[in-house]
Parts: sequence; structure tokens; C-alpha cells
Amino acid sequence: MYSGLLIILLPLTLGYLIHLNNKTLLNAVHRLLNAMVYVILFLMGISLALLENLSSNLFLIFQYASVFFLCIFACNLLALFLFEKHDPWIVSPHKQEKPPSRLHMIFESLKLCGVLILGFLLGLTDWSWLHFANRASEIALVVLLLLVGIQLRNSGMSLKQILLNLRGTIIAIVVAVSALAGGAIAALILELPIKTGLAFASGYGWYSLSGILLSDAYGPVIGSAAFFNDLVRELVAIMLIPVLVNRYRSSAIGLSGATSMDFTLPILQRCGGVSIVPAAIVHGFLLSLLAPLLIAFFT
Repeated sequence: MYSGLLIILLPLTLGYLIHLNNKTLLNAVHRLLNAMVYVILFLMGISLALLENLSSNLFLIFQYASVFFLCIFACNLLALFLFEKHDPWIVSPHKQEKPPSRLHMIFESLKLCGVLILGFLLGLTDWSWLHFANRASEIALVVLLLLVGIQLRNSGMSLKQILLNLRGTIIAIVVAVSALAGGAIAALILELPIKTGLAFASGYGWYSLSGILLSDAYGPVIGSAAFFNDLVRELVAIMLIPVLVNRYRSSAIGLSGATSMDFTLPILQRCGGVSIVPAAIVHGFLLSLLAPLLIAFFT
């Protein structure tokens, strides 16, 4: 089984051992990683279409994604609120800049959803050669994890920088633990194994990775539900950051999940000022590092 712990951790570790100084190579890795995400989501859509009892499985995907999103997001929100109350983040008043076009960022997120749907529509044709999609996605997954490891190693974050930014580290711990609690609650509600709920919750908003890993471990129903759960989390974060960031800065970072170091960082920076950036990057980096490790462990 490609979903074994070693198969997930081995390419991730090998990638993390590769240190690149050449910016051209780093850009190539970044572009290839983005391309692999589209490829794997396309294959995931094909696998989903080839499932038996398709209509009931589509309802299950909606049910799982809805319950997990509500439980995980509510637990994150409650934990971050309690943290804000215990340790408020006081900053000097600043003028909030106009955030990047939220409509454009939402469109960028939904493009991934469109690729999944495109693969799904192709899979409905039931052509014989499409049955190789599962094996192809397993191979693509190994390549993706290798690239993720390279990107994490060359993100510019050192252990010293992580440890020195206590605020970002604590927010990441609060989000990580509360998300796992939410995942366990959702699993109990849906009568799923607790470890499945914990694996589901370990995506931390990184939809392009969580959907792929969980599809490999539990099949396209759970994988697709994880993808939509984490995608909705990002879309909600995009809408809430400008509202929360002035009074509840830790919550604005925490609700962004793993995307606070890349996709939602421009919104956090423009709305919350430059001072929010180090904590956001450390928070996102730690969750990005934890996500594949915890998913591998729980599956």
C-alpha cells in the first residue's frame, strides 16, 4: 500500500534533505508543485466518477465535508478566542490598506475545484484506460511529496527563527490541537473511526495535500470531502481576515491555517501591517510541516 507511513515520509524526508541555492531551480520546483496539484486533483476526480453507487457517495462527500468543517472551524474559533482573551496581541493603531481582490483569490481557489470536476466528468465516460487513474495518482503523490519536502527545506525558515517567534508558534499549537479535537468530535457524530477524524483534521486548510493523501489512504470519498472541507476553510478565511485582523490578530492568522505563509499572507500583510508577517509565516510553516506528518501517522 502506498498509503503506508514509510511511503509518505520517505519522499518527504528525501525532499527535505535537498538544499537548493539556485533561484531558477526553486522557481521550477514551485511551478512543478503547482502543476502536480492539478494533475492529482484531475486523477482524483476520475477515481471519484468510477465509484459504485455514485449518487449516494456524492451525498456522503457533502455530509462529511459539512460536519467536519463546522466542527473543526468551531473548535479553532473557540480555542483562538480563549487564547486572545488570555494573551491579547496589542499593537499600535495603523491604517488598514485595501486588501488584494478577494474575488480574484476566491477564483484561484475555485480553479482547483474546477479541475476536480473536469476529471469527474471525464471519468463518467468509463473508458477502460481511465482505470489506471488510481495507480497514476499514487505515483504522482510520491513526486508531490518529494517537491513539498524540497519547498519546506528551502522556504528560508530556520529553527532559530521559528523558536524566536513565540506568538506564531503558540498560534500554530492552538490551531493544531483544537482542529484535532474538532476532527474527533466530527468522527463521533458521523460514526467514523476516531483516527479517520484526526487524519481529516490534520490538513489544516492545505486542501491540495489533504485531499490527495486521504484519497490514497481511505479512497476518493473521504479524500474529496477533505478537499472541500479545507477549500471552504480557505474561502471563509479570505472573507474574515479583513474583519478580524485589527482586533483579533491571532484569530485572523489561525483561521488561515497552513495558507498563512503563502496564499492568505498578502491579505494578512495589507490588512494587519508588516508586524503580522513573521508570526503568520512561522504559523503557516509549522502547520505545513505538521500536516503531512500527522496525516501519515493517523492513516
